[in-house]
Amino acid sequence: MPYCKVSHANIYYEDIGEGKPIVMIHGYSLDHRLMSACMEPIIKDRAGWRRIYIDLPGMGQTKDYEKINNSDDMLNAVITLIETLIPNQTFLIAGESYGGYLARGIIKELKDRILGAAFICPMIIPSHEDRDLPNHAIITSDKEFLTRLTEEELLNFRANHVVLDEYNWDRYSKEILAGSKLSDPMFLAKVQQGYGFSFSLEGVGCDKPSIFLLGKQDSVVGYKDAFELLDHFPRATFAVLNRAGHNLQIEQAGLFHSHISEWIDRVEEFK
Repeated sequence: MPYCKVSHANIYYEDIGEGKPIVMIHGYSLDHRLMSACMEPIIKDRAGWRRIYIDLPGMGQTKDYEKINNSDDMLNAVITLIETLIPNQTFLIAGESYGGYLARGIIKELKDRILGAAFICPMIIPSHEDRDLPNHAIITSDKEFLTRLTEEELLNFRANHVVLDEYNWDRYSKEILAGSKLSDPMFLAKVQQGYGFSFSLEGVGCDKPSIFLLGKQDSVVGYKDAFELLDHFPRATFAVLNRAGHNLQIEQAGLFHSHISEWIDRVEEFK
């Protein structure tokens, strides 16, 4: 198994393909499969892209992370991994939820090396009570299929999705639930005491091709807060997708595929 030893962590990663690197960062309590499952179908047949999928400390198969205490430490671990695996190289960054928050921290530190950025339901504001959130609402459901789930599965599914059908459950269970079962809840609770960076991200942006994909029904991080970043990402597409909660890449798979493909097209014009 490939591991990268950095300060205070031994990070598991999967390295696929050759070419310009794309560093993929998943959300809190999950693992690399969240990103690889949605990005590989889009990128695997496009030449010239090296995909680096990581497991954040306390999640997935990453080890030896006990001395990490907060998001500053998380960010430093990821930046050290980048400096180790792709030293002095330009690259793309893609992050989902908490991974999107870390991606903005990476842009702050390594802006001159960033060729483009993708944000999937990104966490903009660390404090949950300060976020502008829609109420959670189920848009549609397959009632016959839902009878096959246990009560616990149904409650979990309803809490995290707005479109309840077999396709979404199958992907959710394989790409999200499976990863969450590998996380270290005590460690993650500790890190959440320092969930926001100790420094400000105000004014941090990227003038390279970027994209923000936001769920209209995302009651976890919302979508409205992301528009405060509009002026700092002058070449970004901002798309709010209806019929999509926090797992937009699953609930609106077709639109996700189209938007990410178009983002890579824009990057390829200038890389």
